[in-house]
This record gives sequence, C-alpha cells and structure tokens, in this order.
Amino acid sequence: MTLLQDIAARAAPHRLGLFGALRLSAEDGLPPVWRTLVLLGPEEPGFWAHLTAQPEWADGQADPVDRWSARVIGQIAHAFGGLPLFPFGGPPHHPFFRWALRSGRAFASPVAILVHDRAGLFASYRGAIALSEEVDLPPPVPNPCDSCAAKPCLTACPVGALGHKGYDVPACHGFLDRPEGQDCLNRGCGVRRACPLSKAYGRVEEQSAYHMRLFHK
Repeated sequence: MTLLQDIAARAAPHRLGLFGALRLSAEDGLPPVWRTLVLLGPEEPGFWAHLTAQPEWADGQADPVDRWSARVIGQIAHAFGGLPLFPFGGPPHHPFFRWALRSGRAFASPVAILVHDRAGLFASYRGAIALSEEVDLPPPVPNPCDSCAAKPCLTACPVGALGHKGYDVPACHGFLDRPEGQDCLNRGCGVRRACPLSKAYGRVEEQSAYHMRLFHK
C-alpha cells in the first residue's frame, strides 16, 4: 500500500476520508520539512452517527466536533510522523480554502463556495496532515460543475442570498429568522442541498441542522 492508502485505511474507522492531497510550498507558511498535505473530510454515509457516539459529543463541553477532530486527526498524524492542522482555532489560521482548490478535487462553484467531486456543495474539511514525505499525488479530477447543465445551485436560494454574485450573509440570516426560512435552518442550506453531488453524498439533515444553528446564533 502507498502512504496515502495507509492514511486512508487509518482514517476509515473514524468515518473520515481523503478529500485531496497537494504539494506544499513556501507560500503555505509551514516549515520546509513538510512536503505534502493530506486533507480529511467526513466520509458519508455514516459520519454523523459515528461522531455523535463519541465521548466529546456526550461530555456537555463546548465544540464537540472540533475537539473530536483534534483528537482523532492528531492521533492519525502522530501514527505517520505528520503534523495535524485544522480549519478552526488559531492563530495561525491555515488556508484550507486555497489548499482545497490546489488539491485537484475541489473547485469554486457557480455560487463561489467550494464544490468537491464527491461531497458536492457539502464540502467540508475536518483537518489536514502535513507529511515530510514527497508522495505521489493522485491525478486531478474534472470540475463537476462543467458537466452540470442545470446548475440548480444558482436558483435554489429563495431570497437570492447565495448566487453567482457571491454570498449576502445578512440576507441569509434575515431569511432564517422568518418562518419560511425554517426549512433551510432545519434541513440545511437549500443551495447546498440542490447540488446533484450533495444529494448523492449521504449527509444527514441532523448534521446540517447542527451547523446551521451554530452559523445562525
């Protein structure tokens, strides 16, 4: 098995998958000893059921998802002599959006947010592992939006808060405060759900509702 396959096998029992890999450079702000970066994201179906059965979810403390991510990805990184990195906490604040675009598996969608070749507009990253090895990278995949003729993401938002012009955050929050916004609040962003890849990904509505409520505090 290759190193990337070994990491994938170690991550799989935690319902984490390899969401991309890239070669690190000086612009990433890490010491030059780190050569390769592996991005980890929720492996569906099954991620939410696994995570909510973990001790971090049951202990009543704040930020259970982030604390679980730090523990599990930290353990995986340690097993391979790597450095765990996260999109939360900091400083420093790591450029996960830029890393995702360089991974060959994520792209800027027509609504400007990330689209992943498997997760669609439900693209998210629980963390990353920097490796000292310069491993062979998988070839990039085609941008899935190029073959999506309908592009339902562009018209899915009832108030036009998320579209080709970008994200109007105040308009989104305003809509979520209204009765008609409860569908997005309880089931997840309608734009993200409209993506054909998102529909096939297997993310449960409970997970989307959890993150929407954190966003709309």
